[in-house]
Amino acid sequence: MIRFSKRQLKTPRFLRDVYLVTGGQSEYRRAFPEKRTEELCIDAFQDAAKYIGMTPQAMKKYIHTCYYGHFADHFGDQLLGEAVIHDRLGLDPLGNIGVKTGGATGGSTIWEAAKAVASGYSDCTLALGWERMDEVPTDEGNNYISCAADKDWETPLGHIYTGYYAVMAQKYWKVYGREEESFRRTLAEISVKNHGYACHNPMAQAPMKITVEDVLKSPVVAYPLRALDCCLMSMGASCVILADKETAYEMCKEPLLIYSTAGSHTLRVADRRDMEIPLLPNETEETYKNIDKEFPGGERYPGFTGFLAARMAAYYAYRMAGIKDPTEDLDLVELHDAFTISDIQTYEDIGIRPYGKGRTYVESGDCYLTNPKTGKSGKLPANLSGGLIGCMHSVGATGIMQTVECMLHIHGRHAEIHGDAKRWESYGKKKPADWQDLQVKGAKRALAISHAGVGSHVTCTILMKPDARLDK
Repeated sequence: MIRFSKRQLKTPRFLRDVYLVTGGQSEYRRAFPEKRTEELCIDAFQDAAKYIGMTPQAMKKYIHTCYYGHFADHFGDQLLGEAVIHDRLGLDPLGNIGVKTGGATGGSTIWEAAKAVASGYSDCTLALGWERMDEVPTDEGNNYISCAADKDWETPLGHIYTGYYAVMAQKYWKVYGREEESFRRTLAEISVKNHGYACHNPMAQAPMKITVEDVLKSPVVAYPLRALDCCLMSMGASCVILADKETAYEMCKEPLLIYSTAGSHTLRVADRRDMEIPLLPNETEETYKNIDKEFPGGERYPGFTGFLAARMAAYYAYRMAGIKDPTEDLDLVELHDAFTISDIQTYEDIGIRPYGKGRTYVESGDCYLTNPKTGKSGKLPANLSGGLIGCMHSVGATGIMQTVECMLHIHGRHAEIHGDAKRWESYGKKKPADWQDLQVKGAKRALAISHAGVGSHVTCTILMKPDARLDK
């Protein structure tokens, strides 16, 4: 059984406050035959500078160290790709390092950049991520990604990650979904929601107006997961600039406090030892006292239906940022919906719902901007960007994209960026006639989860307005 010492459960703290100054993105697509990776990274960097009314040259003068997220060298056929990007951005000879933690690479890049500022090593850092996934066919790309599983013990059984998540979906469906067909439809609603929100995001790769029936009729990839249950293979880049308080306010008028934490779990899911469920601030021992009776087969934790790494990242982050209850203290979340089932699992891992009851977050309408059942604002909207299913999963950029999207809402500038007709035109798109402003009104705090593999590494990033901080 896993046991923690008090030192291991210590609440992390930064030696000084860390602020998010700005962030930027490129467009996201399945392929960019006309653009090099470096150009997409420059697009994101320029977008971040423009957001705070700076030239890229002026912004570069503040940067002290750089952190680059890039999951798979295989895709771009370029080892040490971070050195290429660093050079093209004109940031040599500043120190830089590459970060690789599978699907969590974007979030991990922010984690490293934040710690550099928090420690005092740097007053200003760049965290930039990208992925080039368009130079190989999808089946080969899936094979590359599956190399992030234990190749001796698990890759021969699963081959692609959809296979792993399909088994988790089957287990979850049996234990917590009670094998009800209605649960399968609830999963489909997540895909409908996220593809639908992508219709209002000019950067998004897969905007779609679809129905639950469309999801259920899409081709099976690994039962019960179908094509429209799965995230995208994408290409694109995103970045953020982090700084200490003095530097942040010198660079912009409205920097946001940022908190970043991480958790992990063994790569081999079959070897995961059991333990007591680590309780989040909004949970008590009573929360899971009768879980074995309510959900027979769900009493072993962590089983094959949850992600301990996500639970630990949230455990640290909530205490670090002063979050007592995510549904009350947060205004929106961007979660790692690699598959519709992983969305449900994450709701539970980060305490939005107790284990076994993640489906109620969707079915209640709480995860929508506008609750489809009441017509009122959703309690805690999720993945308004379109998520990994509707917007993108350009792996090294994903966790950073989520953070940038959270920033836009807290600044109240979501419509300014997403509703800019010139931005749509620059991507060769026409702004939809029925475009909607998805701004979460009055947003003060937001959370992003960046997740690797079947939960081998997870980061939790929390943003908030300085006057809305909860930790002091």
